[in-house]
Amino acid sequence: MAMNVGSDADDEIISAINTTPLVDVMLVLLIIFLITIPVVTTSVKVDLPKEKNLIRETKPENVIISVNAAGNIYLYDTPIKNSADLVNRMKTFAIKDPQPEVQIRGDARSDFESVGRVMYAVQRAGIVKVGFITEPN
Repeated sequence: MAMNVGSDADDEIISAINTTPLVDVMLVLLIIFLITIPVVTTSVKVDLPKEKNLIRETKPENVIISVNAAGNIYLYDTPIKNSADLVNRMKTFAIKDPQPEVQIRGDARSDFESVGRVMYAVQRAGIVKVGFITEPN
């Protein structure tokens, strides 16, 4: 028996790509993705509400109350003396059927207390629909 130990044919360059490390890396990535996907998703199915930023138009039957930076209250363009006067005027709107929506326009520099007094007066008058008017971005 003879053994061929050193020949010139062994010095040739192997041109085949070794894909074993590539397959190992892909299998590791597949395992990582399979483990992390259930963590990302939740198990409780909930239909979330869709929100659209629509510009609301003021209807003529809406009541507009404005609070300026100094804390003065205006019903449409008429100045209001105090919260008791506002409650009395709001009671006339509260008895209407259907009840109009009250829209509060508060100045960004006004105190929260001024807007809070308006909200409390509207609530005491029995108005159910109250909204805030803001400027769109």
